[in-house]
Amino acid sequence: MKHRVTEELNGITMFVAAIWAIFIIDWILPADLTHFGLSPRTLGGSFGVFTMPFLHDGWGHLIGNTIPLIVLLCLLAGSQASSGRIVVQIILLGGILLWIFGRGSSGSERLNHVGASGLIYGLIAFLIVAGFREGRIVALAVALLVAFLYGTTLLQGVLPFAVGENVSWDGHLMGAIAGAIVALTNSANSALAVKQKAI
Repeated sequence: MKHRVTEELNGITMFVAAIWAIFIIDWILPADLTHFGLSPRTLGGSFGVFTMPFLHDGWGHLIGNTIPLIVLLCLLAGSQASSGRIVVQIILLGGILLWIFGRGSSGSERLNHVGASGLIYGLIAFLIVAGFREGRIVALAVALLVAFLYGTTLLQGVLPFAVGENVSWDGHLMGAIAGAIVALTNSANSALAVKQKAI
């Protein structure tokens, strides 16, 4: 049974509100919470697998991620997927992949990845793959539109030579890979459940 977006609006609102609340606390406090971001292949940086989507480096970064995140979460809520579980899976898998394979340094400086853009790319990839597999044309079309408007194109955001030096293209790439994997495994599990039900 498909979810109704209105049934999940509270969860979406709380998730986005938590991101904003953490940013405002960080903005008010003298301490810099972005130090708790993801730093690849360091023990302390592994904590960022969980914290990265909630930390943003400035108002522009936060606002730029908020609108596509809300649109994509609403699309996800209107799909057949279990929204909360999908978001958690994309965050964890994308974070783990980034921690293992992401850039750990730029020159002599350690890199610290923050922001919800990895989750955004993960949601875009999830909706595109799931849209193809499940034949949800409207969700697929909107996900492609968001991908086009968010960072010009989905492809550009994952290419190191097409983004700025301070943009986590590898975070985008790992998020997109995670979203595609989650979509494929979610579809496979759904098909298996239907098959078992039929037996």
